[in-house]
Amino acid sequence: MRIYLQLSPNTEIVPYDYQQTLVGAFHKWLGKNALHDELSLYSLSWLDKGSPRKQGLDFPNGSTFFISAPDPDLLAKLVNGVFKGHQVRWGMEVQEVTIQRTPKLGNKQKFFAQSPILLKRRLEDEKYHKYFFPGDELSDTIMTDILHRKLTQMNLSTDVSLRYDSTYPHPKIKKIKYKGIDIKGALCPVIVEGDPRAVAFAWEVGVGNSTGIGFGALQ
Repeated sequence: MRIYLQLSPNTEIVPYDYQQTLVGAFHKWLGKNALHDELSLYSLSWLDKGSPRKQGLDFPNGSTFFISAPDPDLLAKLVNGVFKGHQVRWGMEVQEVTIQRTPKLGNKQKFFAQSPILLKRRLEDEKYHKYFFPGDELSDTIMTDILHRKLTQMNLSTDVSLRYDSTYPHPKIKKIKYKGIDIKGALCPVIVEGDPRAVAFAWEVGVGNSTGIGFGALQ
């Protein structure tokens, strides 16, 4: 399922590195939870409809962001939390909540990335994690492995594969600062193919690393 939150226009400029605040609002609405320490079986999007300004983003017509998860209880708890405290920040608050059931997507689907897809792995004999992008040899394998781990945790079939759309002409690499750390992700369509439930699951939990802090959300 997916919850869309319609936000009011901002009254002050929203900084470009706003994602940490959205994650904070998400956990505030959920209340006490252990999701910080778990594999993210949910996905948070970025804000849409923003106009760039010198110091950040402006949302004169408001904005929308969404939270997706296969667990309806988590989303129900989230909605209850929104009703208790609908403020986000920068003068923005939740005006409307819309629920979308997980669509039937079949056994093959091309998804566009709503937020940058983060793929990272520390290779053998290397000290630091390395980022992977469309066209890199291991990107599709890493993306598939991450979804398999989440499917296994939910006791669902892992009969599914993921790959970047190699025909997409101009993938974009975006650098994002989160908690003071520069992170690089890719905006490129992803093709998910396999068991229909696993394909729909990808739409629910997103793809790649760190979907719980706003990476890899799928439209």
